[in-house]
Amino acid sequence: MIKRILTLLLLFAPCLLPFASAQGLSEQAIIQKMVSAAEEIKTIQCSFTQTKHSKMLVGEQVSQGKMFCQKPYKLRWEYTSPRASSILLDETNKGKGLVGSIARLIMNSVAGKCLTDDKAFLVTAKEIPTGYEATLVPLKKEMKRMFTRLVLRFDVRQSTVTEVELHERNGDSTIIELHDIQTGK
Repeated sequence: MIKRILTLLLLFAPCLLPFASAQGLSEQAIIQKMVSAAEEIKTIQCSFTQTKHSKMLVGEQVSQGKMFCQKPYKLRWEYTSPRASSILLDETNKGKGLVGSIARLIMNSVAGKCLTDDKAFLVTAKEIPTGYEATLVPLKKEMKRMFTRLVLRFDVRQSTVTEVELHERNGDSTIIELHDIQTGK
């Protein structure tokens, strides 16, 4: 169940937000720039590498796959290795409960709303050498039980999110690196 939920959260990848470099911007200006750019995106597809770091296991668990997303509310997260599996989310399965909350969160991220939903997350943003970093601290009870924070890294040269980190309450973490990103407007 945890792996399924983590997989769904990893779908933050749709927060692929193109934006121009803007040195010296305030935190709020950085967030607004990312949100504005995300609103223009209609489709996203990419490859990903997911690395799970667990206190219980020796070594890392590495998975690879592809992600496809189309507004509104259509998403496919497909693992290609070490074993094939996929998760589909659309208008019909964005309901209530934890999985529904995660699905809504993912879909809202496509529209940039994940960075402005002050009831779901406390969001901070800063400039980093390669672009911007947004840290989302969960405020809703069901998310707080599992995660301490989510970190999105935006690369200015690629004008997209290139890395997502999920930090679990138990000390485990998952890093997702995005490759071959293609967006449509």
